[in-house]
Amino acid sequence: QVQLVESGGGSVRAGGSLRLSCAASGYTDSSYCMAWFRQAPGKEREVVATINSDGGTAYVDSVKGRFTIAKDLTKNTLSLQMNSLKPEDTAMYFCAAEPKRYLTWWPPVQADFRYWGQGTQVTVSS
Repeated sequence: QVQLVESGGGSVRAGGSLRLSCAASGYTDSSYCMAWFRQAPGKEREVVATINSDGGTAYVDSVKGRFTIAKDLTKNTLSLQMNSLKPEDTAMYFCAAEPKRYLTWWPPVQADFRYWGQGTQVTVSS
């Protein structure tokens, strides 16, 4: 059973940085696509960034140049480095995994990922 546990959320002022981590367990191979999603109150869950099994990445336009997704296969962790944070980045952030090597469409939606973490809250004040 795949389990994902996020950490690293918190409250910061606009312009600040946070680093989210997602510890994965229950699988040991690299043939998974992984992603970070976020959901603000009253809004649908949206993809923030994805990373394929070969390390290829994609980002939603609103975070390009500010956020970086990365994975460490030796530690089975996924990270999201968030810089220059804005109040509109405030949301619950979720780690997700899907047992596919590549996602061939954009943007992916919640139903495209089988495994989810419980989420970590990010709050950015102005």
